[in-house]
Formats: sequence, structure tokens, C-alpha cells
Amino acid sequence: MRARQISLATSVGSVSLDACVMTAAGTAGYGDELSAYGDLSQLGAVVVKSLASFEWLGNPAPRVAPAGEAMINAVGLSGPGVTAWRRDSLPALLARRATVVASIWGRSAAEFGAAAELLVGAEVAAVEVNASCPNLEDRAALFAHSVRATAEVVDAARVCGKPLWVKLSPNTPDIVAVAAAAVEAGAEAVTLTNTVLGLDIDIETGRPTLGNGGGGLSGGPILPIALRAVYDVRAALGELPIVGVGGVVNGRDALAMIMAGANAVQVGTASFATPRAPWKVQSDMRRWMARHGVVALSDIRGRSHG
Repeated sequence: MRARQISLATSVGSVSLDACVMTAAGTAGYGDELSAYGDLSQLGAVVVKSLASFEWLGNPAPRVAPAGEAMINAVGLSGPGVTAWRRDSLPALLARRATVVASIWGRSAAEFGAAAELLVGAEVAAVEVNASCPNLEDRAALFAHSVRATAEVVDAARVCGKPLWVKLSPNTPDIVAVAAAAVEAGAEAVTLTNTVLGLDIDIETGRPTLGNGGGGLSGGPILPIALRAVYDVRAALGELPIVGVGGVVNGRDALAMIMAGANAVQVGTASFATPRAPWKVQSDMRRWMARHGVVALSDIRGRSHG
């Protein structure tokens, strides 16, 4: 079997995608920045950096530091706001024939609703509700730690009229309960997961390396954590659509996500070192599937559940 005969098509709730690999919010910019490295239309979707209803400067520098094979960041969701993004960045993505998923954030349910309302009529396939960024000064804004707060955020975001994917945190004590609450409130899917809480120390100064103090750990080392979240939510919630993200750096990682129960995957931190990483992951997947006689993702999705 030839790799080109393999289909990576999938669906996440009501959203049909020609391929299962997407970029991850916060790792591929706001527009067509990665177009110099590959055809954006060949990816499942471009998920843009999270946007609020207002411009936001983010956290003090330094914002990013290496952490062994991983990365720790506390960017703090800086961005131009939804209105400026629709005017300045979305047209370039659409010109590249990319499927676009907008990511939104806020410090309250009302702010999530305001960001969502500004996306009414936008040419986006879905809206990813970032309820789980650990890098805000107000840690109470980690909505994905609370069943009630998650439900309130999702309900507020429904105003956009788009399919909602809710990005949840691996730091919550009961991710299954939070995922269930998100769906009951109107989400079509969950994205599992965001970064893991971490800290780096500059041993010359004895102080935290990042300007914000702590940050979120991402990259290959967090793959087992993300896989466990996907596996547990799939086992508990059956056919709930899941987007797996966290530590995916190659085709093997992406296939493991699919076998754990993900409908699609996102490639994030790997793109910083290798901007072609999302396309390479797709090529790796096709080659493995060809060698093993697997024609479609549905043949292996959830295989780890027996």
C-alpha cells in the first residue's frame, strides 16, 4: 500500500477535516506565518493564538525558557484582540485556503462572551475556548479547574454560533468531570490538554527565570500526561469528540493520540524547533499506516481501549 492512498480525514463533532493534524494555539502565530514551510491547506486546520475581545500585552519578559527537552513559557496571552485579528490576519489565512480555528480567552465568562460575539460571521470552522491557560496573573481565571465555571464560559461563548471546542487543563484534579460539564453546556468537543504547571530557576540569581515566576511546560516530555487525559476522557465519555495536544513531535506520538481515542491532534511546541513539524507528522503517520495496511484513522481510533 502506498502512503498517498492513506486517508487522514477525520471529523471533530460537526466539523469535517481533510486531515487530522492541526497547529496548536499559541505556537503558529495569528496568520499565515508557517506558510513559508508548507501548504496550510494540507493541514487539518490552523489554530491561531488565543484572542480576547481587547488588546492585551501579556506578561513581563523573559517569557520563554528551555527546560531540558521541553520549554516553559509565561507569555500571558498577549494579542491584538479579535477585531484587529479579523482585519489584519484572518484574510491571509483564508487566501492560503487554510481551515481556521479561532481560539479565545477571557478573565470572566462575560469576557469570553464578548470575544465570541466578535467572531459572529467570521470565516472560521470552529472556536476553541481556551479555559485553561496557566499564565494569567489571576489564577482564578483557570476556569477549567471548575465544573461550574467551565459551564459558564461555554454557555457565554455559544453566542458566536460556531462549533465550540473547549481546551482543558491537565492540572485539574478531575478532567473527566470538567469535560462532561463542558459538553453539557454546549461544547461539541474538548481539546486535551494545555501546558503543565512548571518553574525554572536561574541558579546565578536564585530567582525564577521567567518574568512571571512560574509558567507552563510544553514539548515532548508532557506527551504521557496528555495521552492519559485523552485515554481517561474517552473511556468515561464514549463518543465525545476529542482533539489531542501536548508533546506531539512525530507521527508515532500522533498515532498514539489517535489510539488513545483522539479524533484529531495538534502539533505545538515542536513547530518552534522545526516549523515543518505538522506536515512531517502527517507524512510519518501515512508511512506507518501504509506499512501496517491501515487505510483510515477510524481503523485504529481508540484501539488502546480494546
